[in-house]
Amino acid sequence: MSWFKLFLTIPWSARIGVLLILFFSFCAVFAPWLAPYGESEVVGDVWEPIGGNYVFGTDQIGRDLLSRLIFGARNTISLALFTTACAFLFGSILGFIAATMRGIVDQVLSRFVDIIISIPTLIFALIMLSAVGTAIPSLVTIISIIYAMPVYRIARAVAMDIEVMEYVEVARLRGEGLWWIMRREILPNALTPLAAEFGIRFCFVFLLISGLSFLGLGLQPPLADWGAMVQENGAGIAWGFYHPLIPASCIALLTIGINLMVDHIVHKASGLRDEH
Repeated sequence: MSWFKLFLTIPWSARIGVLLILFFSFCAVFAPWLAPYGESEVVGDVWEPIGGNYVFGTDQIGRDLLSRLIFGARNTISLALFTTACAFLFGSILGFIAATMRGIVDQVLSRFVDIIISIPTLIFALIMLSAVGTAIPSLVTIISIIYAMPVYRIARAVAMDIEVMEYVEVARLRGEGLWWIMRREILPNALTPLAAEFGIRFCFVFLLISGLSFLGLGLQPPLADWGAMVQENGAGIAWGFYHPLIPASCIALLTIGINLMVDHIVHKASGLRDEH
């Protein structure tokens, strides 16, 4: 009941964001039970119309599009969530280390991050995936490295502001070690800005994975992925079939939902009054 009351207190835009996130999360978690057909099961003719025998019709080889969308939610969202978590773990730890140790460690890490950030994200991902392959571990590693760099900058900036506080100085005088200060003093006070940044970076990771799948370098068939589904069914537009617009709409709706929720978190953390 308390969660429902909290839901009623947030602005309508954040409520829409929460509902969209919950809907797609529910589809991702319960995909095997919600999907009427298998992920790669051919059930009908090519590009059967929307609203006929199948809710969203069939794709370019006769697979149920609704089932592919549900399994695509599981595959794309879980991969993006895990990749974002890896990027945040790697970037936050390096940022905290740089802010706490400073000196040559800070300089070396910051210059390395500057070099990686200077390379356009999509070009870097395309080059690396073309070189090492498109297996899921390679995909997670490369995208994690890409998005750990901006996380490093934010974590370092936040940690440097916290690191000069009196309670951190007191901890140093008590003889506390580097990891103790990072874990007990810096991390709890950096959680709010990092939580907001997590939602934003999740959107970037999610869109990059979808874009790479559209280009054929993301999740590989027979795994369902929303970006790949847009590419696979794109030729149907020329014949008057609007099937590729459905996965594209799912990508847009999830991104909008996360942004609406993140905007509320940032607004709440700023201390400004909500406008209902």
